[in-house]
Amino acid sequence: MDIRDIKTPALLLERPKLLANLARMAERARALGVKLRPHMKTAKSAAVARLALDGGASGIAVSTLAEASYFLDHGVRDILYAVGLAPAKLDEIAELVKRGADIKFVTDNLTAARAIAGHPACHRALIEIDTGDGRLGLDPADPELIEVARAIESTGRSRVVGVMTHAGQSYDARDPAAMARIAEGERAGAALAAERLRAAGFACDIVSVGSTPTAIHARDLRGATEMRPGVYMFGDLFQAGIGSCGADDIAVSVLASVIGHRRKDNAAILDAGALALSKDRSTERLAGGDCGLGRVADLAGRTLDGVTVVGVSQEHGRASARSPLPFDLLPIGGKVRVYPNHACITAACFDAYHVLDGGTEVVATWDRCRGW
Repeated sequence: MDIRDIKTPALLLERPKLLANLARMAERARALGVKLRPHMKTAKSAAVARLALDGGASGIAVSTLAEASYFLDHGVRDILYAVGLAPAKLDEIAELVKRGADIKFVTDNLTAARAIAGHPACHRALIEIDTGDGRLGLDPADPELIEVARAIESTGRSRVVGVMTHAGQSYDARDPAAMARIAEGERAGAALAAERLRAAGFACDIVSVGSTPTAIHARDLRGATEMRPGVYMFGDLFQAGIGSCGADDIAVSVLASVIGHRRKDNAAILDAGALALSKDRSTERLAGGDCGLGRVADLAGRTLDGVTVVGVSQEHGRASARSPLPFDLLPIGGKVRVYPNHACITAACFDAYHVLDGGTEVVATWDRCRGW
């Protein structure tokens, strides 16, 4: 089937670019001397996970227990649930372990730590460390770090197996030197927390760091054991804008149909809106230029000069440009591709990838996991 025949909106994935991105990060992890645990919240696909694991990844990270269950169903056992624990989910985690999962999870507080200790199952927990993101996690020097570890192990059933941090602030950096400094802070903070836990008598085999920008720009990861980038698999316009990938590395795009013209407004209307493209405006302040809500390209993936999606409602996207729009290239009923600002969120509503192998012919369809 050619992409001209696909019902829109649809999610396209270019396999050669995906494979190149996977290989590049696997080599990066080897060069830094750490394991690669890709975060599958971006791809949410067993087919993509298998390619990553076959290419050298040691396990995966997930953001939902639905993802953990899905990947376990597809034979992936080594899983890190990388979202702070809600104690009510301990039963669900225990069921995953009974089904064969080697699942770890994270916490940063005494309330959850005591719930873990009191639960009848034997859990394996990492303590989350804040190295500048300000979302969740303990300061590496916080005395509560040791208290949380003691609480987790207080009944002798569950164990502390490491620490995890995420330098989400790297997404605010705009040059390689700044991202390298953030990566060093992430590394140093995680390593300090691990050293303190070991000195207090706790095993700390896993020291987990990572985001795509810090994985790309880190100068060394001494003291870390693994990194967890995710969006590197696909790339997007924001990652290209901050130098974490090139524009030609972006492996995903949304196929959309032109459903209307607003010539007086210099706009074409697409059948891909907020649910298909997201409302992410992360490229707005990039030095390389504002990409609106995505860059518009032809079916071969060649971007139309200056044409972006400038607005969305739920199921409608408005494409425009500062210069006169090339309506001859955007006929009603014709199809275009939209490259996303943020691949993780753009892909979220789709059930499957239509896989391309360098042309416009669909060579496979890969399912995706959704939900919590």
